[in-house]
Amino acid sequence: MSFNIAIDGPAGAGKSTIAKLAAKELSFIYVDTGAMYRTIALALLRAHTDIEDAEALAAALAQIEVGISYEDGVQQVYLNGENVSGLIRTEEVSDMTSRSSAKPQVRAKLTDLQRDLARRENVLMDGRDIGTMILPQAQLKIFLTASVRTRAERRYRELAGQGEVCTLEEIEKDIEERDYRDSHRETAPLRQAEDAVLIDSSDLTVDEVVGRIVELAKARMDSAWK
Repeated sequence: MSFNIAIDGPAGAGKSTIAKLAAKELSFIYVDTGAMYRTIALALLRAHTDIEDAEALAAALAQIEVGISYEDGVQQVYLNGENVSGLIRTEEVSDMTSRSSAKPQVRAKLTDLQRDLARRENVLMDGRDIGTMILPQAQLKIFLTASVRTRAERRYRELAGQGEVCTLEEIEKDIEERDYRDSHRETAPLRQAEDAVLIDSSDLTVDEVVGRIVELAKARMDSAWK
């Protein structure tokens, strides 16, 4: 029987960084669902798709194939055979991801792939609705969050390090708007699962958060496999 860990939370909470490290510590497969949604968003941007036009969106999605591979233990995402892992972290893609991921057609395209992988392997999967929608039977669910200011500062440092011109105030406003969209969308809104463990990372180091998740996972696994 596979063991699944679901980590949900808002943008900028550190989900991907922490999930990768925790998965490595546990020897689990890390599934970055956000990267998968970003890959679709990139394709929609490239095709200049009007995502409010259901027919146009369906036609565009029919031309998109998202693939996953693991190279040296790191997930790589492919768009129609092209490795786009280094192209999906821009603000433009982030904004399209927030808007397009609310569309039922987009979510349906990726759900089956994610669930099939979780049935076969011990996975740690992070996103917005993993514990509530994608893997509701996950043996461990985490809701990872942080204050808006903390998340904005993290994003600012990341973008500045990539040479992008931005201001902390703009990023903070964007995160607040994205939080609202993600938590109020009709399809799979961002919310904490009733049985999820809440972890606020605002005043914690990455190692402290990872340690907490690994500790919880080992305790649940010991209990489940006794």
